[in-house]
Amino acid sequence: MSRWSDENGGLDFGLLVLRLMLSVAMGAHGLMQVFGLFGGSGMTHFENLLQGYGFSHNIEFLTWLTGITEVGGAVLLVLGLLTPLAAAGLLGVAISAIRVKWAGGLFGSSGPGFELELTLAAMALALLLTGPGWYALDRHTAWRQKPLGFGVGGLFLSVCAAVGVGSLF
Repeated sequence: MSRWSDENGGLDFGLLVLRLMLSVAMGAHGLMQVFGLFGGSGMTHFENLLQGYGFSHNIEFLTWLTGITEVGGAVLLVLGLLTPLAAAGLLGVAISAIRVKWAGGLFGSSGPGFELELTLAAMALALLLTGPGWYALDRHTAWRQKPLGFGVGGLFLSVCAAVGVGSLF
């Protein structure tokens, strides 16, 4: 029986699409913000943006940390490698972005909205709770076979990281 005729074939393909789309969105964002690729404004503008959101300590380090998390997490998700760690990192970035845009409201009625960040967070959380699917280098790992426990652990890690960023920077 081929993978396509298997009862989970559609689910596995859907998880691949989810991994790829989250990777494209967040990976490209990291490359734009830190390295100025794809028409992005680069690191200096991103540092100024972070300062505008109220971050005041170690801005350059936070800029690099955010960019490396976005790009590294995206690469790992494309490969389906260390999926819980990659998804947790991207979820942490999305939670931090939601936190700084919260006052603007979901759709930006009184400042920048966080609807995109909420969508990205939901995508990362979905991968945490479901695992990477069959089309992944992780396909024979415990976190693909029984993803819920690893997903809950990843969610805890994401929230702790977002709280840490809010407290330390």
